[in-house]
Amino acid sequence: MSILMVTGTSTDVGKTVVTAALAAAAREAGLSVAVCKPAQTGVGPGEPGDLAEVTRLSGVTAVVELARYPEPLAPDTAARRSGLPMLRCEDVVETVRALADRHDLVLVEGAGGLLVRMGAEGFTLLDLALALGAPAVVVAAAGLGTLNHTQLTTRALAAAGVACAGTVIGSWPEEPGLAERCNLDDLPAVTGVEVTGSVPAGSGRLAPASFAAAASTWFDGTWLKTTITAAEPDGQDSASTDSTLPAGSVNQAMSGPLPRMIPLSS
Repeated sequence: MSILMVTGTSTDVGKTVVTAALAAAAREAGLSVAVCKPAQTGVGPGEPGDLAEVTRLSGVTAVVELARYPEPLAPDTAARRSGLPMLRCEDVVETVRALADRHDLVLVEGAGGLLVRMGAEGFTLLDLALALGAPAVVVAAAGLGTLNHTQLTTRALAAAGVACAGTVIGSWPEEPGLAERCNLDDLPAVTGVEVTGSVPAGSGRLAPASFAAAASTWFDGTWLKTTITAAEPDGQDSASTDSTLPAGSVNQAMSGPLPRMIPLSS
């Protein structure tokens, strides 16, 4: 079993599409995959959230969303304003570990950037990575500003002792400009972390079969093998062993009970 955090240098840099691509690539390699989104914001009860998009694109249905807040804010702010319970770091850790007991790979997608407060006591995805002992993939933008933003994120990981598994460009333009082309060379130089993949812009609009077929080609093959597909397949198919519950629900289709879940709506 393996756990991998997916964080970003900011919001809207492509974390969900990268998460779906990693899930699809791992599934193609024969791994049983689960995806956890601890907190979803900006989406109301019954509406499709990020995990619905991951399932649509990758075919992975073992998905768990622990809390949902309707306003598009940082999770702890959204929780306070909505009056709904805040996530607790220990509950997320327990849930992710339960998923890891049942799957070869668990991807944990954060909200916004690495240091966005996710819940009680201001815990962040960085705190969650530390508690799980899991490395993180950093999803970065391609254009101007990404050198600073990515360096800030990778330095925060290094200072905390969390391994950075690689940097992935979340949306690589069809016609990259000078800044984008230079950034491919400069990002490893300023961060000390290799750019291990780039997802073409608009990939989230692909038909699911086309997305899943192409996903593994968006990453460095050696990195993908050592980082994502290092776990031994257990023979399960993550698209058939778990069923998708309605959007806004916690997926408890795995065998055995999961830890206590945070209510998703009032």
